[in-house]
Amino acid sequence: MDKKNALRAGSLAAGTTLMMLLMSSPALALTRDDGDDPAPKLEVVETLGLFVAAPLVLFLVIVGLVMVLDKSKKA
Repeated sequence: MDKKNALRAGSLAAGTTLMMLLMSSPALALTRDDGDDPAPKLEVVETLGLFVAAPLVLFLVIVGLVMVLDKSKKA
């Protein structure tokens, strides 16, 4: 890439990032809205099970199904 294209790409990336940051609204996590009903907090074990163990099990099930149902001939 020549300097002009690199400069153009860099300025476009920087401009896009700046616009995304300026247009995004704050999280306002401390302000409750009408009808806001947060769920009870998860325990550490529940969180690990939901966000670590469950995706790993799902991944392993998919890998197992692909391996079992593989129709290609082995050399």
